[in-house]
Amino acid sequence: MNLAPDHFGLVVIALFMGRYNHTIDPKGRLSIPSKYREILGDEFVVSRGMDGCLFVYADEEWKVFEAKLASLPLINQEARQFARFFLSGAQYVTVDKQGRILMPQDLREFAGLEKDVVLAGTGSRIEIWSLEKWNANSSQVDINAISQNMVGLGLTI
Repeated sequence: MNLAPDHFGLVVIALFMGRYNHTIDPKGRLSIPSKYREILGDEFVVSRGMDGCLFVYADEEWKVFEAKLASLPLINQEARQFARFFLSGAQYVTVDKQGRILMPQDLREFAGLEKDVVLAGTGSRIEIWSLEKWNANSSQVDINAISQNMVGLGLTI
């Protein structure tokens, strides 16, 4: 998570939230919302994600995630596969003067990104979905059933 001092000198955790609909142009460029760019900066990481989407991390948050992956036991096959999935599918991207990134072709193919996409803030990262996958995934979510399981993970409201 991005940590930034506020105007009183207190450290504030900058979390990604909100949802934005955008399109990828024929050259593979995607506009990044200004609210997200304020946290991400001019260069950040896009990686394969889970559930058929892409994950976007600010550089410092990516380094935290990389360190966690590096700490996994090399002798464990699932740990190697997990690290390989994320690290081999990650790339740094740079924001151009118009606030766009060139989305790598292999990542567009992985997530099925062709034209209409959704950028969704999920706390420490952003997820990029094809609109079709986003709608299909969202229609299957039963938040009431899921909320019952969150108590076991220590989340209470």
